Amino acid sequence: MILKRLLFAACFAQAAATPAIAAEPPGAAAMVQGAIESYVRPAYASFASNAGALRETVDTLCAGPSAAQLAAARAAFAATAGAWSRIELVRFGPVTEENRLERVLYWPDRRSTGLKQVQAILAESDATAAAAASLAGKSVAVQGLGAMEFVLFGTGSDDLADAAGFRCAYASAISGNVAAIAGALDAAWVGGAGAAGLWAAPGPGNPLYRDGGEALGELLDTMIHGLELVRDVRINGFLGEDAADDKPKQALFWRSGETIAALRGNLASIAGLMEASDMAAHLPEDRRWIVGSARFELANASRALETLDGRSVADILADPDLRAKLDYVRLVTSSLSDVIGRQLSAEFGLTVGFSSLDGD
Repeated sequence: MILKRLLFAACFAQAAATPAIAAEPPGAAAMVQGAIESYVRPAYASFASNAGALRETVDTLCAGPSAAQLAAARAAFAATAGAWSRIELVRFGPVTEENRLERVLYWPDRRSTGLKQVQAILAESDATAAAAASLAGKSVAVQGLGAMEFVLFGTGSDDLADAAGFRCAYASAISGNVAAIAGALDAAWVGGAGAAGLWAAPGPGNPLYRDGGEALGELLDTMIHGLELVRDVRINGFLGEDAADDKPKQALFWRSGETIAALRGNLASIAGLMEASDMAAHLPEDRRWIVGSARFELANASRALETLDGRSVADILADPDLRAKLDYVRLVTSSLSDVIGRQLSAEFGLTVGFSSLDGD
């Protein structure tokens, strides 16, 4: 059975970890509430805070260009991208409204369509891209973190240390746009209304979650399909089956050197959701090893990625030993897909549907 999502204005079908039996999983409501209160809301708040700091730092750079201010803006970008990586796997609810998910981060950009649009804006000094209000109506590819990365780290970005000009005005508009979206997402998850309210209160009258099994299925979906995104889109997007097939410039955030940090953030979000929902506590004592196994695998993947921090994707791929660590993380995500998607889901009486990434 595929869970039908009627997310506000949009109506679409998506794969889900759906109830395999009639009985509601014990503790389903508590697990979902824990995920909301202890992970989702704080993560969106962190993203909003970091996006606001990025906007302020970019505005300061534009007001007084210098090498120090450019470095500060780049650091603020890294912090914002990191905060986004820790919540972007929650791909339902308010983030699906108004193309917010794609407006924050348009990726993958396999044919460099977004890059070409950003370069055209810079080449033409398109005034409509220099104000957040008008930028918000443009292509999703030119108004989020991908565009900001090129403006701050791409060809010609070092000139921002000497003169603001149009490039800085565009950066200011992007940062204002991202901050506005982040603020709206943060506000949407506060209180008991909207997505949070529906997710936390399943029942016959709920248009999205008819029972606790469907609500818990959404949580498991987030982790399962998050692993697929990390493996199939992020890692496989640049890591080939062998070194000859590697494509370092297809990695997310390769210009800023934030590729590994983003992967770590994605995996940390899966671990965070699992801990916040306290899934182990809702399993029979002799089955809690399943959560322990997932924790162990996630920790191993995180440690492997930690050893790659501070290195460019090109340097990692050029070193067989370092490249092997990425390959190891890819294998771990496959193992985790089985642990969470099959073993853990089955313990809660749920089954997993088809991949939400099919067709990407």
